[in-house]
Amino acid sequence: MEYGIVSLLPTALVLVLAVITRRTLESVIAGAIFAFLLMDGIGFVDTLAEVSRDVLMDEDIAWIILVCALYGVFIALLVRSGGSMAFGNLLLKRLRSKGQSLFATWLLGLVIFLDDYLNSLTVGASMKAVTDRFKASRAMLAYVIDSTAAPMCLLIPISSWGAYFSGLLEKNSVAADGQGFSLFVESIPYMFYPIFALFLVPMVVLGFLPRIGPMREAEELAEATGELGATDGDNGEMESGDGGPSTFFLPILALLFFTVLPTFDWETSTLSMNDDLLRGVIAGILFTVVYFAYLRLMPLSELFDTCTYGIKIMVPVLAMLLALFVFVEANHRIGLTEYVIQGVKPYMNATMLPVIVFVTMSAVSFATGSNWGVIAIAMPVAFPLAQAYDVSIPLVIGALLSASGFGSHACFYSDSTVLSAQGAGCNTYQHAVTQLPYALIAAAVAAVGFLFAAT
Repeated sequence: MEYGIVSLLPTALVLVLAVITRRTLESVIAGAIFAFLLMDGIGFVDTLAEVSRDVLMDEDIAWIILVCALYGVFIALLVRSGGSMAFGNLLLKRLRSKGQSLFATWLLGLVIFLDDYLNSLTVGASMKAVTDRFKASRAMLAYVIDSTAAPMCLLIPISSWGAYFSGLLEKNSVAADGQGFSLFVESIPYMFYPIFALFLVPMVVLGFLPRIGPMREAEELAEATGELGATDGDNGEMESGDGGPSTFFLPILALLFFTVLPTFDWETSTLSMNDDLLRGVIAGILFTVVYFAYLRLMPLSELFDTCTYGIKIMVPVLAMLLALFVFVEANHRIGLTEYVIQGVKPYMNATMLPVIVFVTMSAVSFATGSNWGVIAIAMPVAFPLAQAYDVSIPLVIGALLSASGFGSHACFYSDSTVLSAQGAGCNTYQHAVTQLPYALIAAAVAAVGFLFAAT
């Protein structure tokens, strides 16, 4: 059954409720319930139960939930050991201003490019103590983290985003088998949104671009009163041990090493990288527990209590992610993406195709909170149109992936927004509204770029 314009209503409800209540979790749940109510009437409860069960049984979603929960354990261990504080004290000896501390956060985000989840949570846990010392609002910290995480992963082809989208290009027969990676690399110069979003950050944190709207208010409040907008009071009050810098750097290095585990093929005598965040965080936790036990930083009982506490602090994030995935499935069933794509097809031509693809899919990705899924649906429509109008395929890929990056970055309830807020220790809604003006600036410049690139 086709729902037409009605398919827009659940997303509209989520956005309106989020703005009115400033509570994203409840808004997303309400939107999902409303969508199933529209589709199934009084039988919506059965559908909601079925979809919730299917979401929990989905292999990819189970992977995400496990990774996020275990990252909470890893971060709690770093904080409890005193490693995070030791790392912050090292930086504080070299940094002299708020701008420098935020710029250092941006640089750290450039280095951790393997995955946006890894980036958001690790950079946030590492830099909170540093930026707090200079009275940088947590909203500004979350903006820096979020604007570096997904954009950087898009621009580095060996990231998890590069692997996923390279596979999609082959699956849609845009690239021959084994050539998806090469085509992805060809499209990187056309990924205007992540490029502009990434390089907007130093202009903001160093004062070349003024603070705008809610971000200005958050920063002025932090500077005047010291009220940073932190929501991780319990985590911030966790007692720190006497661990030195090694209790921060060695666990991080172990995590990165096991995430990108080098494997040697003796038959071909080649070295390859086999990346897996879940394996990396499990091995990183095991290494950290053994290392801390060896150093006798705390009793074993306290060490394991810290691991349990790490999962506890991630429960709000896990609840948000589950609600998001149920809402994404609801939007898929009600046909939101297909409705929007069919609505804009008549307006496409050779010049307008890239910018229409970018603007339309950015809006859908922003509205639904689905970044990878929406683009997968759009590809079978966008690429035949590109071939029909003789438009550069790498340019259209750049437009699609830029739209995915914008949705991940700007959506109030996307996984990237939620995790960046969690990593920075600020309210998800506050993070979303304070960074949105900067995301829109980067999107506007990107849209102009796509318009000129197609002429």
